[in-house]
This record gives sequence, C-alpha cells and structure tokens, in this order.
Amino acid sequence: MKNHLWSREELVLTINLYCKTPFGKLHKSNPDVIRLAELIGRTPSAVSWKLVNFASFDPSLQARGIKGASNASNLDKEIWTEFFNNWDDLAYESEILLANMKGEIIGVEPELEIKDGLVKERMIKTRVNQSFFRATILASYNQTCCVTGIQQPELLIASHIRPWNMDERNRLNPQNGICINALHDKAFEIGYLTITPDFQIRVSSILLKQSKNQAIIDNFVNYNGKTIILPSRFLPDQAFLKYHNNERFIQ
Repeated sequence: MKNHLWSREELVLTINLYCKTPFGKLHKSNPDVIRLAELIGRTPSAVSWKLVNFASFDPSLQARGIKGASNASNLDKEIWTEFFNNWDDLAYESEILLANMKGEIIGVEPELEIKDGLVKERMIKTRVNQSFFRATILASYNQTCCVTGIQQPELLIASHIRPWNMDERNRLNPQNGICINALHDKAFEIGYLTITPDFQIRVSSILLKQSKNQAIIDNFVNYNGKTIILPSRFLPDQAFLKYHNNERFIQ
C-alpha cells in the first residue's frame, strides 16, 4: 500500500465518494470505502481518514458544530475548494476518472451512437452529472423524503430548488437540491408546495382550499407548516429557498 503524498486524482476520487456516501458511513468497513482503497492502492483506514478530513471543510457540517478531522492538508483544502466552486466540471471529471479506474466505458448507450461528437459529449456529461447529483442528494438525506419520510429509493427524486435550466452554475450544487418523493416533487416544481428559508413546508392556497378532498388533506394539508427532515449535510441554501418562495410558489 502507498505511504506517499496523495495525488490530485486520488483526492478527486475521494471527494466523489464523500459526496455519494451517507455521513454516518464514512468508516473503513464500508464496502464502498474498501473498493476505492483497492482502486487507488490505499488502505481503507487511509481513505476513511481522508473522507473525515474533507468533512472538516463542509460548511453544512460546520454550521451544525461538526468539525471533522483536524489534520487535513493544504492540498485537501485546495481540491475541496476547487470541487465546491465548480460542481459541474469536477463531478464529471471525478465520475470519468472513477470509470477509467474501474475499466468501464461511459456513453455506450445505443441511442447515443447516432449523435455527432459534440452533441454526444454534452449528452453523456449531462447524464453522468445528473446521476452524480441524484446519488449525492439521496446520500445527504439518507435516502429519505424530506417531506414524508418515505425511504424507498425508487420513489424518491433529487429535486432542484433553482431549476436545472435556469442556473447552470448550481446544477450540481447539492445545496440546490432536496430529496423528495415524486408526488411532492411535482407539486414543488409547479409551485403548489415550497420550503421556506427556515425549512418549513408551505402549501399553496389552491390545495388548502380543497378541504373536502381527503387525498389532498392527507398528502398536502397535513404537512403545511411542518419542518422538513433535514439532511445530514449539504443543507439547502437559504438563498435558493427564498428564490423558490418568491418566484415559484403560488400563494
């Protein structure tokens, strides 16, 4: 196993794993930690410690008083900052690097073969990044819907607060995402439901007025005013929530 300084590529791969792993599973016995350790020739303990080092930079954890490890290097900080300020490119770079390490090929779907080079490349990057975003959001929320508490991954959506097509810089920013079930995701998208900057659920008067519809009462009215189930990290950015309240929500 290696005992020399970590490379940029190793750190990028480790941040990728940090993003896609629930906070309580950053330990050396996690199979995903073990697999990455094998790929890069490090021990599971070394990878686990590096994951905890990155936790020390996570602003959402800092806001909750969680400090992480205190022995992070300057390069750790540099790569974290690069990743955090450029989610779109670094997420894609890390996923491609991981696939190459595994000997996998990304973008061999039949429907992509008929596209020209530039269109195909854009489509591949979009798919890869959307997959990364979903994995990061579901890990942050421990695969739990922030409204209902549903924990069935197939029913959960990694929803953007500021829409994908409106804010390119924050498309992959996990603080621009919430984990929510498909029904409430649709209501959030069209403005029938929002989350306030203090993480309270608000339901549109359009639905609140339907006092005789039991399905509306059960699925919407009963959640009005409740606090969402918060993620273990990457708290939704209050500025993004304020935007949704003011620009998307139908009072």
